[in-house]
Amino acid sequence: MAAAQVIRSEWTKIRSVASTMWTLSLAVVVTVALGILISALSANEFDTMGARNRTAFDPTFISFAGMGLGQLAMIVFGVLVVSNEYSTGMIRTSLAAVPQRGGFLAGKLGVATALALVVSMATSFAAFFLGQAMLGEHKASLGDDGVLRAVLGGGLYMTLIAVFSMGVATMLRSPMLSLGILMPFFFLISNILGNVDATKKIGRFLPDQAGSRIMRVVPPLDDDTPYGPWGGLGIMVLWVIVALAGGYLVLKKRDA
Repeated sequence: MAAAQVIRSEWTKIRSVASTMWTLSLAVVVTVALGILISALSANEFDTMGARNRTAFDPTFISFAGMGLGQLAMIVFGVLVVSNEYSTGMIRTSLAAVPQRGGFLAGKLGVATALALVVSMATSFAAFFLGQAMLGEHKASLGDDGVLRAVLGGGLYMTLIAVFSMGVATMLRSPMLSLGILMPFFFLISNILGNVDATKKIGRFLPDQAGSRIMRVVPPLDDDTPYGPWGGLGIMVLWVIVALAGGYLVLKKRDA
């Protein structure tokens, strides 16, 4: 099957499965709605903040407050895009039609990544503009130093979360097993490791902890993170590459 046919077939699979489209919609709604809420609350609390906390006030990062929950929906999207075929047995038909497993995986990941990128970028810009509208006089402008980088980085961050999940799901093949590992890891374990003093130095190199650095314009108080915004995103990209390489090796060596 030619590359264009592989891409068309993967696009048909994605848009014909309601659950994958619902998860993308949920990622948008949760991220934007929670960002609006937290921005409104932060604007009301600004006057009661101490001088030290005001120096670390980051209106751009606040508008992305909903991304912590929105990324969970992107994880579900990434897992379902890959593992649905395994759970239904369709993977055997797909690999019979496209025996070149590298080409099959590239087609699937390419289509899903492009869709995730479009949705993530739209979500990031919507969360920023609506969040800034709630912040009133404390808002940031897209032309301020580092703000456009942070907004574009927010879209890249959500996209990389989805691609990382695709790589893990390709290795594990099971939607329940993949979600059973990824959801508690990103929702609970990573946050604990990244905020507890004993594990902080290790936790900051986990994919979400490192990648989310790209969305910050103002560094947090007493920040001693050994990398900058692009360095953090680079660490996240390395995690994604490892996950994709693992997925490819499993797909290549194991029977469907």
